[in-house]
Amino acid sequence: MKKIIALVFALVASSVFAAEFPDISIADLKQAIADKKVTVIDVNGAASYAKGHVPGAIDFASKGADLASVLPADKGALVVAYCGGPQCSAYKAAAKKAAELGYTNVKHLSAGKSGWLAAGEAVEK
Repeated sequence: MKKIIALVFALVASSVFAAEFPDISIADLKQAIADKKVTVIDVNGAASYAKGHVPGAIDFASKGADLASVLPADKGALVVAYCGGPQCSAYKAAAKKAAELGYTNVKHLSAGKSGWLAAGEAVEK
């Protein structure tokens, strides 16, 4: 019985945490970029950022400490954080920082850079 209760608790806790920052699809992010209605944050590190990142993305490694200065004034604006791919959780640092700054529409590109590239999308250098 204890194992069942622990399992249920773990499942509930993980689903609540996963829902903290909803996912955004590559197609929806691409459209938001085209419409200039998103701030994208790359959390892959400076070397990866220099090799290529989602167009218009901010390098969290260089702006993380001063993220507020590069985010929009509108706290309801779309902010999307991403890292390497579906198994990467580094995006949480940027997403949490944006949420702590009061942003209410923070999402996660769970496909990450690897998914962006696999979808045939261009990166910016």
